[in-house]
Amino acid sequence: MDNSTLQGLGTVFAMAAFIGVVIWAYSSNKKKDFDEAAQLPFADENEHETSDEQHKDARSNKQ
Repeated sequence: MDNSTLQGLGTVFAMAAFIGVVIWAYSSNKKKDFDEAAQLPFADENEHETSDEQHKDARSNKQ
């Protein structure tokens, strides 16, 4: 095998890998997982607000 054949095989492999990732990313089976992952930045805010409310309640009970 010469260098150009190896480069051609590498290109075909890279193209197949790219197409595989695109098919995986846009498959309907992964939509639920991706929607859930998209909400992760907001999940921390809800926990933070809850903990702030608990701290306020604890402070008011001490007074």
